[in-house]
Amino acid sequence: MICVENGGRVYSITQLCQEFDVTARTIRHYESCGLVEPARQGQRRVFSERDRVRLRLVLRGRSLGFNLSEIAEMIDLYDLDPSEVAQLERTLAYGRQKISQLESKRAAISEAIEELRAWERKLGVQLQRRLRQQSEEGKR
Repeated sequence: MICVENGGRVYSITQLCQEFDVTARTIRHYESCGLVEPARQGQRRVFSERDRVRLRLVLRGRSLGFNLSEIAEMIDLYDLDPSEVAQLERTLAYGRQKISQLESKRAAISEAIEELRAWERKLGVQLQRRLRQQSEEGKR
């Protein structure tokens, strides 16, 4: 159930957990990091549409491999510069850096796969040789 408070939608932590398939502990962690700032109604957290959008951005950033400080910087720049220029520049720089890191990892993984395939071929030949030797010794 989405509530309306002061003309805007608000969400409970349970609703956000269900929508984004995360635990309440995860959302509370992001709150402790200052990434979302829910209001309080007694002991209950009430999240605004802004918090919901920020949570979506945090989760997307995490899925792309950004750390929380990078995500916080990118999101916070929006609040500091409504033109979004600084945010877009920073996000682009972080994105390019992440692409470079992933391309390096991909190259290392490709190299490791090729080494393992060569090793596999070598061991396969050795195994076949040993099996033939066993077979020949068994025939004697």
